[in-house]
Amino acid sequence: MQKFMTFTAGAIVAFTASMVNAADNVTVQLKWVTQTQFAGYYVAQDKGFYEAEGLNVTVKAGGPDIGPMSVLAGGGADVAVDWMPSALAAREKGFANVNIAQPFAGSGMMLVCRKDRGVNSVADLKDKNLYVWYYGNEWPFLSWMNKLGLATDGSAGGVSVFKQGWDILPLTQGDAACVSAMSYNEYWQVLAEGLKPEELTVFRYEDEGVATLEDGLYVKEENLSDPAFVDKMVRFVRASMKGWKYAENNTAEAAQIVVDNDDSGSQTVDANTIQMGEIAKLTAGSDGALSEADFDRTVSSLMTGGSDPVITIMPKGAWTHAITDKALK
Repeated sequence: MQKFMTFTAGAIVAFTASMVNAADNVTVQLKWVTQTQFAGYYVAQDKGFYEAEGLNVTVKAGGPDIGPMSVLAGGGADVAVDWMPSALAAREKGFANVNIAQPFAGSGMMLVCRKDRGVNSVADLKDKNLYVWYYGNEWPFLSWMNKLGLATDGSAGGVSVFKQGWDILPLTQGDAACVSAMSYNEYWQVLAEGLKPEELTVFRYEDEGVATLEDGLYVKEENLSDPAFVDKMVRFVRASMKGWKYAENNTAEAAQIVVDNDDSGSQTVDANTIQMGEIAKLTAGSDGALSEADFDRTVSSLMTGGSDPVITIMPKGAWTHAITDKALK
């Protein structure tokens, strides 16, 4: 009997210790495939920042058929990385999500045009063929065209808009005057195809005053009423921002970490190092806390996107500083 009681007590002690030391699980859904656009999360995992916060984090890569808001709504992730247009559109349609942190302070979205096809200034966009992403990323473009007074239906004096795939071939091999690009991705693909910077006219959406917030962290609003979940998110944001700042200061190492986490085998360290250098420009101005001014600019852009704006009602409760206020102490 004594032997049985000793074993039971030992088992209880061991079980209690394991419970104390057990890490809290967090699943994060990315907006796109594994690349340095998400380096902060991979770096935080690789350098042990999540482990130090008592977290066991699973990073789920995205893709063209994966919608972060859908995954979040369906319970497939605790937190999702997404662009604000998508998040606010989902919120207006009934899915109450909340931005808890904003690692990206800047927008990398741009329109890249060929000078030899007659585009040297904004005034030259009239009557041109423009290729635009239509996966929730078209809203800043439509807002910009509305601001310029340019119709997007192909009528004379306006612009002809075509749906762009995930490449830049319409510019390099087709008849496009301009294509959509990210400063850290497709722009470099254009250069790799042989076009030189001096042969291009680049319009950054931020410079045009219509940029929307990109790559924020979103959770289900209902989960924020759970103190345990809030505590977990505070630790997640703190570790993630530590990962982002490390990546900014160690771009080559961050690129290697991302490549090491890519299962496709299609990534190269050189390409990701270049990409990380551009990403660092977008995250460098952020400590993780959402700028209310940037939020207001985003909302304004989304509500003025022509005859079919992405949102029609001024959103309330769509963001909070509750997490970053604690994470950044």
